[in-house]
Amino acid sequence: MNWLSIYPEIALLTMACVVTLIDLFVRDPMRRPTYWVTQLSLAVVAAMHFADFSAGLTVYAMDRMVVSDPLGHLLGFFACIAVIAVLVYSRAHAAQREMLNGEFFSLAMFSLLGILVMLSANNFLVIYLGLELMSLSLYALVALRRDHPPATEAAMKFFVLGALASGFLLYGLSMMYGATGSLDIPEVFKAIATGQINKTVLAFGLVFIVAGLAFKLSAVPFHMWVPDVYDGAPTPVTLLIGCAPEFAAFAITFRLLVEGMSGLAVDWQQMLIVVSIGSMALGNIAAIAQTNIKRMLAYSAIAHMGFMLLGFTPTVIEGNTYSAANGYSSALFYVVVYVFTTLGAFATILLLSRRGFEADRIDDFKGLSRRSPWFAGVMSLFMFSLAGVPPTVGFYAKLAVLQSIVTTNQPGYIALAVFAVLMSLVGAFYYIRIVKVMYFDEPADSAPIVAATDVRALLSLNGAAIVLFGILPGGLMALCTQAIVRALAT
Repeated sequence: MNWLSIYPEIALLTMACVVTLIDLFVRDPMRRPTYWVTQLSLAVVAAMHFADFSAGLTVYAMDRMVVSDPLGHLLGFFACIAVIAVLVYSRAHAAQREMLNGEFFSLAMFSLLGILVMLSANNFLVIYLGLELMSLSLYALVALRRDHPPATEAAMKFFVLGALASGFLLYGLSMMYGATGSLDIPEVFKAIATGQINKTVLAFGLVFIVAGLAFKLSAVPFHMWVPDVYDGAPTPVTLLIGCAPEFAAFAITFRLLVEGMSGLAVDWQQMLIVVSIGSMALGNIAAIAQTNIKRMLAYSAIAHMGFMLLGFTPTVIEGNTYSAANGYSSALFYVVVYVFTTLGAFATILLLSRRGFEADRIDDFKGLSRRSPWFAGVMSLFMFSLAGVPPTVGFYAKLAVLQSIVTTNQPGYIALAVFAVLMSLVGAFYYIRIVKVMYFDEPADSAPIVAATDVRALLSLNGAAIVLFGILPGGLMALCTQAIVRALAT
């Protein structure tokens, strides 16, 4: 039973090694055999996770260090789909820049493996193991273009700051271990619930843990790496960094704070409120001044993660867990929506780029509606969704988070919701500016937009999903609620 509970991770590890070996014998510049084996492997792993999610069972394995539950499987399914989409969108762009080699595929798979390890972690050491596996793979991917100085600089910044944040998290976890005497998350929860532990040690440990989580969530004041890494990394790698790892960041935040340290909720919720307010304010205001669209989307990511953290702040009121469960479900829904909207936005940047030219400036989108009305329309959908304009799914995601904090009927939370709405209005400016540039400015470039059939189809499907789930969000919201409720029940 131990090995059966982690069979998706075992399958992914095996296929990552197989892909590395297969690529040694591939001479095709487009790496077709490597690409298709990778995509097939990811599709199979995604199917495994969805099947386990549908089964709805919670199983503990590896001496209770690993948990196989619906929350982990739902996030694992979405993470696999996100990486599949990243590889479809980025294949042509990477090939033009001589990045499409075996390392690109195997490192992407190993980073996904790290994410899946974190999703199933029930122990501090397993969380750290998954975190380092994901992080080291991403550091290497950022530096994959060795002849590109901005990428090398971005990789160094990412590595140094990432190591610092990992140190914060590890130090916090070690203090929590020293205070509670256990590395298992449920045992830590039980120890804290006794109330017999030194409050000072718990408080210090919690501060370091929240600091480490804030870095992984791209939240203020640990956001410094985000704009530089998003801008300096090759766009396919930026696409990967901005998508699947967000699921892992959500998962370890939930596992550590909610499942392990809910007895300290009064303390960590106050910290998250401060982090959330700072992230929304800085992210939205700083994004207005950007002329580089990758940096704009980086500050946008900071703001969105701040908004998502609002879902972690509703507390258990008079013994009623409804507000808390509702908040966590809304936060999960928000993360899923944000990731797949951002995927489409970065895919459009890749689409406009060509050999020797990176479409990373807002001015590069001038007159896109005349060059390609269809792609301009799809990009507009992504921008409207990020801004929270109905009927896109981004509107419902924001509404769900706001509803979760307003229904607490507490003045402080209502004031927080008002602030979040005001910051969203500020954010709408720079998203709608992209739409204005595409439709009302003269095109700076008349070169035709060439895209492979699979890219056109997936991008169109991505845009359609943004509208479809905006009109009918109930199904996706029900999946998120089901995963959270079952996680809390165990």
